[in-house]
Amino acid sequence: MASFATTCAVVIIYSLCFLSTLIESYKGSSKTLYFKWKVEYMHWSPDCNEGVVMGINGQFPGPTIRARVGDTVVVELTNKLHTEGVVIHWHGIRQIGTPWADGTAAISQCAINPGETFMYKFIVDKAGTYFYHGHYGMQRSAGLYGSLIVDVAENVKEPFRYDGEFNLLLSDWWHKNVHEQELDLSSNPMRWIGEPQSLLLNGRGQYNCSLASQFSSPPLSRCKFTGTEQCAPQTMTVEPNKIYRLRIASTTSLSSLNLAIGNHKMVVVEADGNYVEPFSVYDMDIYSGESYSILFKADQNPAQNYWISVGVRGRKPNTPQALTILNYSPTSSKNLPTSRPPTTPLWNDYNHSKSFTNSIKALRGSPKPPKTYNRRIMLLNTQNKMNGFTKWAINNISLSLPVTPYLGSIKYNLNNAFTNSPPPDTFSPVYDVMRPPVNPNTTQGDGVYMLRFNSTIDIILQNANALADNVSEIHPWHLHGHDFWVLGYGEKKFTKKDVFKFNLKNPPLRNSAVIFPHGWTALRFVADNPGAWAFHCHIEPHLHMGMGVVFAEGIYRLKNIPKEALTCGLTGKMFMDKKL
Repeated sequence: MASFATTCAVVIIYSLCFLSTLIESYKGSSKTLYFKWKVEYMHWSPDCNEGVVMGINGQFPGPTIRARVGDTVVVELTNKLHTEGVVIHWHGIRQIGTPWADGTAAISQCAINPGETFMYKFIVDKAGTYFYHGHYGMQRSAGLYGSLIVDVAENVKEPFRYDGEFNLLLSDWWHKNVHEQELDLSSNPMRWIGEPQSLLLNGRGQYNCSLASQFSSPPLSRCKFTGTEQCAPQTMTVEPNKIYRLRIASTTSLSSLNLAIGNHKMVVVEADGNYVEPFSVYDMDIYSGESYSILFKADQNPAQNYWISVGVRGRKPNTPQALTILNYSPTSSKNLPTSRPPTTPLWNDYNHSKSFTNSIKALRGSPKPPKTYNRRIMLLNTQNKMNGFTKWAINNISLSLPVTPYLGSIKYNLNNAFTNSPPPDTFSPVYDVMRPPVNPNTTQGDGVYMLRFNSTIDIILQNANALADNVSEIHPWHLHGHDFWVLGYGEKKFTKKDVFKFNLKNPPLRNSAVIFPHGWTALRFVADNPGAWAFHCHIEPHLHMGMGVVFAEGIYRLKNIPKEALTCGLTGKMFMDKKL
């Protein structure tokens, strides 16, 4: 067995020829995978406290989809909820040629009504670690999510080697039901939902007890499990001296997280379905909407077991760590680790966060961004008031989605379906991002950024102070339908001089990116995927309160949009009138 250091060196060398291998055709070995799902509410105990979750086919989290590059995934989704619609977004899947399958209510499709069935059909075109989740109201907070893993095609090898694999889906959990959360956020005055009661690892957490009770502060009782409980942790059993891949995805509604494996070094090799230059860490931050793969070697004392810990970052940690056990075979998994769980870095140690984020670079040979851009859009992120209600806004417009999905209204030129005037490309040059807004008032809007097809777009995400003094929050942004290059991060207000700091040599390709408090993040992408695409903060309450925009590009090029996706609003009326 080669040493872990040697293996990592092989990763780097092997990557030089990897991307040329990737372009080999995967046609001929591709398959069609069929799934028949029913979404319904269920009684469940995610953290040992019984509540109501949104599950699929009686499972929470939902079933894991595993496919290969080039496969077609078909999900026949039936809404068994009694009083609300539903959609599912396939997070990180670009939906090339199938924008109606993106699963965004009022943007790419109509919500699926109670009792109705909708057929999602799409090709998974790139290997990586992904997930899926509800994208209607705050259904992700209700537990509508699961893992989606895409393996490389059969004739392609990955740029690293490992002996075994685990999958870890991270989420946060409230005891207050999602409908009450939505009402609280939409109230005047707003009632903040508070911090989650628990963090979940593959849908399992512990409330008011701890696996590491002897180390807990404040003191908690020790969790006692038979192993059959819905909240019992899933241990990860490894063989000594083997190398393992751990796939990690965060579908949290609010929490930014930090993950560590006690005494084990982790090598980051994938981010959001894109390979990165391997680098080593002992802990890693992961924001809502992000996914990673790390490699670790089981090279510690095999007579011991070790903690895997997940803690909150970016917010005052009123939620206990989530814990599970890395179990060394043949040691019993019932033997709890004797050491203290890894300590999560201080919640506001942003230098630690930025050090990790800035270490992520594209794997050598990855596609490089265009050297210039055609259009730059500056997006100011602010917290505002509107008639006493608390909102989040972009360039002083809080997003309010229309009744008719943009995909249909733009395709069929239904000009009265949403505001024809586009939202602004920038904000006032005198706006002080370091202080609360002088005028906190905002407006609602449903305008669209119309992007010229195949043009290169730069996005500058500009964070700002919230309504309270000296408060600026982390915002993880996710783009549907595309990957983008992350050109750089900066402090305070973006200026033209910051352009010279852009990384055009090896910027990582991502579908999600964070903006740090009082800072900016620069992105670049090519508008080459016809459709209507959401771009939004992935914190569920923030999106619910208007923190997002919509891009549209090349919709005129689309043919054969399924009518089943557009049976509501003006498109539904149009189809009905044609039948009469």
